[in-house]
Amino acid sequence: MPVVDVKNLDGKKVGTIELADEVFAATVNQNLLHEAVRHHLAAERAGTHKTKEKSEVSGSGRKLWRQKGTGRARVGSIRSPLWRHGGTVHGPVPRSYGYALPKKMILGALRSALSIKLAEAKLTVVDGWTLESHKTKAFRRTLAKLERSPRTILLVENGNNMNLERASRNLQGVNLVAPAALRPYDLMRHDHLMLSREAALKLSRALSVTKTDDQAPAAEASAKPASKAKRAAEKPKAKAKKD
Repeated sequence: MPVVDVKNLDGKKVGTIELADEVFAATVNQNLLHEAVRHHLAAERAGTHKTKEKSEVSGSGRKLWRQKGTGRARVGSIRSPLWRHGGTVHGPVPRSYGYALPKKMILGALRSALSIKLAEAKLTVVDGWTLESHKTKAFRRTLAKLERSPRTILLVENGNNMNLERASRNLQGVNLVAPAALRPYDLMRHDHLMLSREAALKLSRALSVTKTDDQAPAAEASAKPASKAKRAAEKPKAKAKKD
């Protein structure tokens, strides 16, 4: 298991924490990361584009001239798509670009993103976000003590921490999310990740792959022969036929 130092708000080491291998030291899957980012950006699209069809543009519906005998092309309305200021054929309409992505793919991309942050030494575990004030200036000094170089920071904290929320919302490039709302896109978009100790442990437990489901089929297979033998032993023997 990877061991990460735990720092206090003064930037000093106060202990260590063990994180799950399958969450913070997993094999990075670039394809899953690409699909997760593509899925997020597609859902962010507004999809409010719209053009007017023939029935929506202004203009009379009167037939301009008779069908035959004029030598000109037949036309039924001034709103025809062939005419200037006419309607648009097969134009864009409001729609949603979002699509469903399997939950296992999202969780796999989240494990890969967390593993990248730890491998690149861009992850910091804080003992606790216990701030004395909600002032942004004081919180900026606190972040400078923890990490000096990153331009964008993603903060992860459990529960409602009003001082942390108010102090971080005015800082450009600093965002606060809960562990349940953490997304692969957020991790890849920020230079550095800062977790509280409770949030790190919660992510380790929630994203760990359980082995009980994989072992269940083997247990059932081993139980089937025993049940057949038991039924055979309980079945009364047939009487031998007399000659």
